[in-house]
Amino acid sequence: MKQELLHVIAGNVFAMSDAQGDIEADARSPVGLFAYDTRFLSHWVLRIDGERINALSRDDMTYFETRFFLVPGAASHYVDADVSIIRYRSIHDCLHENITVLNHSSRPAEFTVRVEMGSDFSDIAEIGHLRQRAVEVTADSSHQQLVLRYQRQRFVRQTTVRSTAPVDVDEGGMTFRIRVDAGGKWETDLHVAMTMGGADGEDVRASLESHQRAVRTGMREDLAAWMDGAPQLVAERDGLVELYLGSLADLAALRYRPLSYDDRVPIAGLPWTMWLCGRHSIITCLQTLAFTPQLTPATLRMLAFMQGSQLDDGLDEEPGKILAHLRYGESGAFGDRAHALYYGSADTSALFVILLDEYERWSGDADLVRELRHPARMALDWIDEYGDLTGDGYVRYQRRNERDGPLNQCWKDSPDAITSADGRQPALPRATCELQGYAYDAKRRAARLAREFWDDNAYADRLEREAEALRDRFNRDFWLPHREYYALALDPYGEPVDALASNMGHLLWSGIVPEERAEVVAGHLVGPRLFSGWGVRTFAAGQRPYNPLGAHLGAVWPADNALIAAGLRRYRRDREAATIAAGIFDLAQTLGGAVPEAIAGHERRLTTYPVQLPEAGRPQAWSSGALLMLLSVTLGLRPVGDNLLVNPAVPEGFGRLELLDVPGRWGHSDAYARDRTTEGRHRPRVR
Repeated sequence: MKQELLHVIAGNVFAMSDAQGDIEADARSPVGLFAYDTRFLSHWVLRIDGERINALSRDDMTYFETRFFLVPGAASHYVDADVSIIRYRSIHDCLHENITVLNHSSRPAEFTVRVEMGSDFSDIAEIGHLRQRAVEVTADSSHQQLVLRYQRQRFVRQTTVRSTAPVDVDEGGMTFRIRVDAGGKWETDLHVAMTMGGADGEDVRASLESHQRAVRTGMREDLAAWMDGAPQLVAERDGLVELYLGSLADLAALRYRPLSYDDRVPIAGLPWTMWLCGRHSIITCLQTLAFTPQLTPATLRMLAFMQGSQLDDGLDEEPGKILAHLRYGESGAFGDRAHALYYGSADTSALFVILLDEYERWSGDADLVRELRHPARMALDWIDEYGDLTGDGYVRYQRRNERDGPLNQCWKDSPDAITSADGRQPALPRATCELQGYAYDAKRRAARLAREFWDDNAYADRLEREAEALRDRFNRDFWLPHREYYALALDPYGEPVDALASNMGHLLWSGIVPEERAEVVAGHLVGPRLFSGWGVRTFAAGQRPYNPLGAHLGAVWPADNALIAAGLRRYRRDREAATIAAGIFDLAQTLGGAVPEAIAGHERRLTTYPVQLPEAGRPQAWSSGALLMLLSVTLGLRPVGDNLLVNPAVPEGFGRLELLDVPGRWGHSDAYARDRTTEGRHRPRVR
């Protein structure tokens, strides 16, 4: 089995190492020190007297700092070791590492401490197919620093490592020749500054050194304020509070400030998508409105600022289209493999409008709705003008960028995700079912905004007519009466793609499903073909393409399941929603740590343990947010005017739940629930 990989993280800056804290990058793993999509350290190995070190224990203090307790040599040498090492590491916009060598013998001892250092300055998008770069290395023992620099035209990345202790510096790292008194210790601080453009590494280094302690203190205070500002959960079920607090901390870790932007927004997650992704950020905000609503205004403003304004085939950009992702790496800057700005996502425009409306319902922030009127209307215009590729009134996608744009531009974006039950791939452009649900929901919500805030009743009436026409048309064309479920998609000729998939649950969330069909749809979602025991599979078993290890052909995604559970509650399918919530909570509690992006779709009775997928990241913002959304769904939290409605549907065995100080336009409210003993609707206590 592969050795465990450990990380410290702060926004999109992260360091991933082995259990000893060493970094040895390979061609396939995102091991190293990364910032803004570039690997600034690919090699960082500690040796004592030429020997590698091994871990005794580790203290994960916060998401941005950890301590390794180490000894030199192999495991057989641990007994009565005369020397041990404490390696403290923290990260912010730089990496700080304190190395402490302890002499446990009764005599003074001399050691050679060596830290090997190197960088390949790879773009994270290149992992798996790396290319060589010419790196300029400057070793400067007099200033106790090593500078690694890479330049391609105006694209410059530089790593500056400086020691606080005297050191011999060469092009491969730093060597300390030390003498430690009996029972004494020696230590040094290593500061790793990461700069972009033509910044002077020495100036940056000095600034980082003088502010390092204050920065860490500020980060701890920021984390404490983030945790204190969220509602307090009280739960009888063992482990549920710990899951909740862990998810909040993971969301705190995954906030970052895009360059030239003052506020922090959620990024997708470790390790492969450490950048702003429109879909992930919007859904994370939707999941967390009852807990951390401060994420939403910054996200909406950022996406509005980056909204598409022209036709650009390379970027898949169209006027009104909301961003798919924003990257800063070399391959994005030069368009080698992925563009810095990319718009190839067919759902983000509708989801943007949905989030704007939902945020107002929770917060009462009418000013933001008025401020973002034009971007919202542009997003709605995109649905009709550019989303409707065949003129039949359905949102479809077909990439303009034929070189490296994703074939599928819905949330299931792997190349084989949209397929029929017998494995046939439909022609493009494709209209997946959930895209129509999002468009319907966006128009309904925008009609409310137009009537209540934009003073445009005519526009509101038009949007409502269009939404109802879409609903009628959709339920005629996508429903498969002989199978009693909705087609996964329509091909360009209007023929249904007949696979049974989790996308149906998003239709419930959007409200496009007629009441009389909700029961049978719910039955499919928690039936044996889709429900694994841990959660709803992306693709139902018994179909030819089904693969429990396939990301979108059978795996279970917590984010997917949270939206499905919310949709079931919308249609009063409380038992089914509780079944899904219980499965995802069990999944998270059994695995421990950050909630994974996805797990395999194996039957729970077969494996009795959630089978993790090697490419599934953790932490992921919308996976951590999924647990919060499922708590909200379980409690039945819903804003109604200036009040918070609580309508619980608590899974069996959860006992009593209390969520205290839920923020919203009402100020702060408390919500209470108990499994199978609380009936009807309850108005919470308002403070």
